[in-house]
Amino acid sequence: MKFVDEARIHVKAGDGGNGCISFRRERFIPRGGPDGGDGGKGGDVILRADAQLSTLLDLTYPQQFRAQKGSHGKGKDQTGRNGKDLVIRVPVGTLVRDEKTDEVLQDLLFDGQRFVVARGGRGGRGNPRFATPTNRAPRQAEKGEKGEECWLRLELKILADVGLIGYPNVGKSTLLSKISSATPKIADYPFTTLVPNLGVVTIGDHRPFVVADIPGLIEGASRGAGLGLTFLRHVERTRLLIHLLDISESPSRNPVKDFQALNDELKAYDPSLQEKIQIIALNKIDIPSVRERATDVGTQFEKMGYPLHLISGKTGEGVEYLMEAVSQTLESILSGENDQ
Repeated sequence: MKFVDEARIHVKAGDGGNGCISFRRERFIPRGGPDGGDGGKGGDVILRADAQLSTLLDLTYPQQFRAQKGSHGKGKDQTGRNGKDLVIRVPVGTLVRDEKTDEVLQDLLFDGQRFVVARGGRGGRGNPRFATPTNRAPRQAEKGEKGEECWLRLELKILADVGLIGYPNVGKSTLLSKISSATPKIADYPFTTLVPNLGVVTIGDHRPFVVADIPGLIEGASRGAGLGLTFLRHVERTRLLIHLLDISESPSRNPVKDFQALNDELKAYDPSLQEKIQIIALNKIDIPSVRERATDVGTQFEKMGYPLHLISGKTGEGVEYLMEAVSQTLESILSGENDQ
């Protein structure tokens, strides 16, 4: 299934039905009076978050969504039938914006959450509504109100506790497959991962947590380089970040510089992202050249205030200790949120 995390749609609620002009006509009742029914209400357009969905692909075509109109009123005081609401399913984590003003209308964060994006028009009143002591046979009725309509921009931001970031080919997908049952595509060339992958991690008695592999981050990502601009939005909802480093490709590779470069991209995209807690891990220590430099790299990060975790996503060395640290940090963050 193709991953689509943006969609632009036009929604139109149903128009209300017209009120009816009618008079009671029965034998032996010469002045039956007005009996025109009211028009029915137009249907609403509703967005509903559905945990079974993971993409906005179904909303890319068609782009037009219309709710049912209300029926017109009829004689004998028959009120028109209300139009059926149109319910549009979207993935959990969908942000709804007004296309014209860019205003955030709603953030759909949990399964089953509903939001009315366009309200149906009220039905028009039938002629009995206009009867007065001096006008007992009114020949007027209201037309139904028009339903609301607007263009919306939908943005999907995946919901994950932990974001896994790092340059392409540092082993994020391999690590995700090691710590969860996720099966991301793994290969030895950049940009193997073209969509965010999610995995659920369970460590002992700790609370399970969701890890998202955020693809495509390179220097210049906030300006559109690589795939970063497409997927940086998915970092926003995470509570903490695992920053994965790799120095196996070249002896001259500077992990501190890589770390700072990606943090600059996070800051350029959204300054609040730099405030997220980061846990640093040096991957591929199963390679002798990486293990030789590990102590020196660890010293550099300790001076910056970051303890360095040494791991091998391939063999699993150090991964359990890393996940234990992530779990404990996450529980501390959640505890602080609950105290607020």
